[in-house]
Amino acid sequence: MVVEIKKELQQEMGLVPVTLLRDRRSSFVELHSYDNLGKPNYGTAGYLGNGCFITVKHAVVALKNNDDRQSTRKIASVRIVYKGKEIPAKVVDTGDADVEVHSGDWAIIKTRADLDLPALRVDSAFAYDFADPIFRLGNDYSKGIILSTGYVGQHTSNGLVTSLTDGHPGVSGGGVLDQRGNLVGITIGRIQGDYRFSFILPIRAEMLRKLPSYEQPEPIVAVAVATDRQ
Repeated sequence: MVVEIKKELQQEMGLVPVTLLRDRRSSFVELHSYDNLGKPNYGTAGYLGNGCFITVKHAVVALKNNDDRQSTRKIASVRIVYKGKEIPAKVVDTGDADVEVHSGDWAIIKTRADLDLPALRVDSAFAYDFADPIFRLGNDYSKGIILSTGYVGQHTSNGLVTSLTDGHPGVSGGGVLDQRGNLVGITIGRIQGDYRFSFILPIRAEMLRKLPSYEQPEPIVAVAVATDRQ
């Protein structure tokens, strides 16, 4: 009975095992890209196994300018940071976005390097009910992978979800996790001028279409420990 009560309290209060969050953190890497104009960009990518990562399209493909014109800018190189070194990666699939903060603003990249990273468990059925607690892991200001907590807001007309959680530069492509540590979405942007209000792109099955052999890793069993909310 005590165990059941603890489970209920954990679900009610939005708690998550600390060891689970620590493990999930190691599934995300810093993403660097370089364009033909010599400008570097940074973001986040989540590991899916077999050398493949999920991230945002606008981090690895040059999209339209704010004035809706196609730019002459091109992404010349995409790299992930692994054990302190930049590892080359290539784009193997993308959504149909031609601008940022769009339901097609996702990409799959792959590296041939031998990686020792835990693959993420994916849940494309997460409902994103109002006020559901979520956890975001992203490369804040290109200073490494940082944890932020938040809550689900509203579903938008273009297939996105709003959330009250930090949306600092560099977290685009970062993972949105549910209370079980499953990857349920990626952060793709924020409301202009407001770093506390983010847009989330829910995970969809089509994002894994180039990974036909994708197998969910076994869930991690951990002792539940309350985390401090931000």
